[in-house]
Amino acid sequence: MAARKRATKKRTTLRSSAGKKLYAKRTRKGQFEDVQSYKRAHGSDVKRVSKAETTARKRAGKPKRALKK
Repeated sequence: MAARKRATKKRTTLRSSAGKKLYAKRTRKGQFEDVQSYKRAHGSDVKRVSKAETTARKRAGKPKRALKK
């Protein structure tokens, strides 16, 4: 049985009253699920290591990339 691939939740880009960029995650119904600052969301995305990157590094014979803290 093939595993189902989940569609990633879309993020909507908004601006706060102070003018900072925000990301808003929506539910399937279109309601806001989570709102966070662009800086914080982007930082966590950069720190995360994707499965594709891990397998590509493994095939190339390179060591795993360490997670930044």
